[in-house]
Amino acid sequence: MNTYDARMKALWRDDPTEATMTVDIRLDAETGSILAPWDLFGAFDLDGDRSRPFILRRDGEIDFGASAARRWRTNLRDLRVGVGARFQVYWNESDAGDYEVVKIARLGSRERRG
Repeated sequence: MNTYDARMKALWRDDPTEATMTVDIRLDAETGSILAPWDLFGAFDLDGDRSRPFILRRDGEIDFGASAARRWRTNLRDLRVGVGARFQVYWNESDAGDYEVVKIARLGSRERRG
């Protein structure tokens, strides 16, 4: 199986200048599936000045830590990841946003070119 580690960047479709989402993932190069059975790390760039780090749990929960008032959810782990792919982030039971993958960068690729 051909896998690689990558950093995925996704933009909120309603306003691409707010709440940019970045997540470090391990992908199957052939299928685009997220292979990591463990928790993943990422961050939302809320307005260009404030970063909100999170852990993406295996069940799709976006965990901002014990002090967070509520936890968000996403269906990102069910996605075939690729530029242009779309998924949802659920902020609560009645409100969600559509996100689109705009970049997938292989981690460590510059170091391996040498």
